[in-house]
Amino acid sequence: MRRGLFGTVGLVIVAAIGVILYLSLFVVEQTQQALVLRFGQVVRQAEDPGLYYKLPLIDDVVYFDKRLLDLDSPSLEVIASDQKRLIVDAWSRYRIINPLTFFQTVGTVAVANDRLAIFLNSAVRQVLGDATFIQLVRDERAELMARITQRLDREARGIGIEVFDVKIRRADLPEANSQAIYQRMQTERQREATELRALGEQQARRIRAEADRTATVIVAEAQQESERVRGEGEGKRNLIFAEAFGVDADFFSFYRSMQAYQIGLGGSSDTRLVISPDSQFFKFFNDSLGGAEVALPAAGLEESESDDTAAATDAMEDVESEAAAEVEESAMEDTAVVDIETPAAADGAAEVIAGEDPAPADSESITIE
Repeated sequence: MRRGLFGTVGLVIVAAIGVILYLSLFVVEQTQQALVLRFGQVVRQAEDPGLYYKLPLIDDVVYFDKRLLDLDSPSLEVIASDQKRLIVDAWSRYRIINPLTFFQTVGTVAVANDRLAIFLNSAVRQVLGDATFIQLVRDERAELMARITQRLDREARGIGIEVFDVKIRRADLPEANSQAIYQRMQTERQREATELRALGEQQARRIRAEADRTATVIVAEAQQESERVRGEGEGKRNLIFAEAFGVDADFFSFYRSMQAYQIGLGGSSDTRLVISPDSQFFKFFNDSLGGAEVALPAAGLEESESDDTAAATDAMEDVESEAAAEVEESAMEDTAVVDIETPAAADGAAEVIAGEDPAPADSESITIE
């Protein structure tokens, strides 16, 4: 029985020793630092990782993080030196470097964040109040953030905190100002676009006018050249006709009469001619020679020239006889009496018989029935 009692007492003693050791020892991790409090007063601080002891049931241990902590400040409105209102959104990173001061001044991380947010807003207002909008947005943004960091770190060291960095996430104009600036930029771009369109239209009209002028000059020169060539051709044509008329006037008159018959009697014309059979138009229908007198050779010519002239005269008579026969045969098949409804048609036929070029037919053309 005594053995059982001693065994129980031994177990109790061992358990009590274990509890006392558990309450007397504490571990500090590599990412932590601790303060040992005795009745609310700091008696020791443990900054290095390891195993530490304390008085059980008397001392308490408070842990603080050694890593970098983030502070996200709410957006605030700042007036720059050029009197422009800005909406600034900034954040910072800090670390607890003096746990004793930190515990004595703020106590917890939540309270420290509130204090730092006040310090950060004050530093941002002071630094950005001396800068312009262009310096903040473009020219001196990094320098301004460095100045805010220095000012905030100087104030934060009083509560045992070291500030490593401050960044400005966003710095914009208020929504109303942004809309006004956007409208002004849009109006400016529209004005520039209108000017460019007007300039382009002016250049297009100038180029189009130059092209039209060049085309008109080219067409005029081409027409001038064509008229010159046409005039030269008509002159040569008239010269050829004049030479042909001078060589054999009777044959030329016969040839022109044949052309007049072809124009007046042939084709698909619907114009009617009323002409007397004894008119000049039908002279080759009534007489194969057309009333022309055949000139005999002179008495004093040589015998060779007389023979040549006689042969030419015979050949011409044969040609005229054959042509007259064909014309008479064609005339027998057609109607002998032809009506003239338009004076222009009769004048054209008369011009052909007289040896001139027939004038173009008017809208009332010549038709044979």
